Formats: sequence, C-alpha cells, structure tokens
Amino acid sequence: MLPGAYGGNIMKSTITFAGALSRAPLIAVAVFVPAMALFSGASSTPKAAPRPEATERHCVPVGGTVMTNFGVITPTSTLGTATGDLRGAVSASLLGPPEAGAGNTVIFRIQHHFVTETGDTIFIDPATATSVPIGPGLFAILSYPVHIKGGTGKFAGATGDFTNIGEVLLPNAPDTTGGTTVFRYTGQVCFGE
Repeated sequence: MLPGAYGGNIMKSTITFAGALSRAPLIAVAVFVPAMALFSGASSTPKAAPRPEATERHCVPVGGTVMTNFGVITPTSTLGTATGDLRGAVSASLLGPPEAGAGNTVIFRIQHHFVTETGDTIFIDPATATSVPIGPGLFAILSYPVHIKGGTGKFAGATGDFTNIGEVLLPNAPDTTGGTTVFRYTGQVCFGE
C-alpha cells in the first residue's frame, strides 16, 4: 500500500470513499422525502374517520326473571316484579281469550307494561306466547319472544329482543285470583349513544 498525501493509506481512503458513495442514496432519501412532504401540503396530523350520520348503537345482553299474579288489576291482567337487567314492575294484559294452536298448543296474545326501578318506562310490542297444557289450568311456555320498541329515560330510542321460558297457572273460574306466572328472560337491548 502506498502512503497517501496526508500520511494515510490509499487503500483505506478508497474504502472510505466507497462507503460514502453507498450512503449517498440513503442520505438523499432522508432529506428528500421530508422536504417533499413539507412542500406538498401534507398534514402532519391524521384525520379522524368520518362518523356515520345515524346514531351508533351499543347492545348489551339482558336476563332475569318475571313473576306476576293474575287478577290484581283486572281478571285478565297480571302485575308483578321483574328482576335482573330489566328489574322493576311488570304487568301483562291478555288481548283475548287463549286460542287453540297447532298440535295441542295454546296461544296467548299479551301486551306488556314495564317500569324499571329507576322510573324508566319500556315500550313493548304485543307478544305471542305458544304453550302446551301440562295440567289443569297449567301451561308450559314453548315459545315467547318479546320485542322492545323504545321507552323513556335510558330506554328512549332503545330496541331489543328477549325470549321467555316458564309457566302460566290460570285462575280457577269463576275465581279471578290465584293465577300466577313465572318466566326466565334472556336477550339483548341496544341503546343509542
């Protein structure tokens, strides 16, 4: 190896020069890309995704029990308590006499009324319960879907669906008291943001 003009090694200077040449494109990119971003008008803060016009919904599972007595208000209505997520008072009115259904079933058409323990009212569509008789005046529920269509307070604009399982014991005629119901409900309610 030949000595360089400044006392260094020529080979060493060539390697340093070659290393500098390989780093030149990296340096150019490191300077050029931020400069282009600065002069192109790109924003340094990301924009939030647009929110949909409709109110977003938040759905939660619900469950609990309903237990009522017949004849408290009228002979064809019930009054009682709901526990669990819809806890408070509940009433149901038969919308007509029970009807014979397919294959030994009995159909009940019902209008529910819920008031939660916090004072909110839950609006419910008329419901249909399909049952089967299992004893004198005693019916086991096979299918009993219920639809929530709004309400007041927390339930304003809410929607939801739940199903029930349980039993109905009709009052003995001509007595209008003594009938009871007990149900287990499960489903979900969707609230507006």
